[in-house]
Amino acid sequence: MSQNIADIRKEYSLRNLDGDEVSKNPFQQFDNWFAEALHSEVAEPNAMHLSTIGENGRPNGRIVLLKGTDARGFLFFTNYRSVKGRELTAHPVAALTFFWPEMERQIRLQGTVEKVSVMESDAYFSSRPRGSQVGAWVSEQSKAIAGREVLEAAQAAVEQQFKGQPVPRPPHWGGFRLLPDSFEFWQGRPSRLHDRIAYTLNAAQTWEISRLSP
Repeated sequence: MSQNIADIRKEYSLRNLDGDEVSKNPFQQFDNWFAEALHSEVAEPNAMHLSTIGENGRPNGRIVLLKGTDARGFLFFTNYRSVKGRELTAHPVAALTFFWPEMERQIRLQGTVEKVSVMESDAYFSSRPRGSQVGAWVSEQSKAIAGREVLEAAQAAVEQQFKGQPVPRPPHWGGFRLLPDSFEFWQGRPSRLHDRIAYTLNAAQTWEISRLSP
């Protein structure tokens, strides 16, 4: 490499995060920051790193897209037969990380995971572009295939199968909801003395707020 990786540095100085100014509710704090990310034209603000527990006991991560939030949690969709789908079914806990470098911000969440209702999965699936609906039937997600021509042949077959009619949701495709019990909001600051505000759900089901050392 032409540059030593250890020498790559960035000084963070855009904003600060004051514990006296954050919302008492972490969901509201997330909504506030997400709205700012949209206003700041962050590239794909709903892209998040999903960490699961693998079948071998190791952590496993990938980028997925947030598709909704409510008072319960954070919603995303996948093939239930995929690696992440099987992992979340076997170990229904996960972590999410949002990183918005344009704003020098990061949000981390941890919690339990549940499958969403059939009604919720149907409603979201029906809102997807037809090509994405077809793709949900075509892809045996995470399975090894001989080549792209396998996908193209399957795509042609599915398009013919549902020609002239709505594409139904595959029974093996649907949503998960992460129900967070902890949040951390991170704001980059100079000299690596970053601001970190944590929310933890206690036994009384109320949120405790604390500032963490960077």
